[in-house]
Amino acid sequence: MNGPDSRVVSVVPRAGLVRLTHIIYLLHGFSALMGILGSALIITTFLTGWPSIIAVIINYIKRSDVRGTYLDSHFSWQIRTFWYALLWLVIAAILFATVIGIMLAYILAVGAGLWVVYRIIRGWVALNEGRPVP
Repeated sequence: MNGPDSRVVSVVPRAGLVRLTHIIYLLHGFSALMGILGSALIITTFLTGWPSIIAVIINYIKRSDVRGTYLDSHFSWQIRTFWYALLWLVIAAILFATVIGIMLAYILAVGAGLWVVYRIIRGWVALNEGRPVP
């Protein structure tokens, strides 16, 4: 088969790796939920909570095992979510250091937290349907 799709490897992942990906979403989701239920912001508990830190470490350790499967997109999605959330939090912290930017920093931190929740839900729904995320 020739064409752009012929380069895509679509190996069916082992059931254990699918289960692991669900566990990673669960860990990220638990951290975000603690931000929703607790007094901290979603983004801060997502980035500093041990479940998300463990999840991103597992992402890096097991990443080579999911290469060539649709789970590879989920691992990249989860890793990017973590690092972009950190970037948004750093930007919010810099804005918070200025008197003028305190309100903007708060809006940015809350918005980034909602973005994290969205990405966890969207990714997990795609995983349940057995499809990759963009």
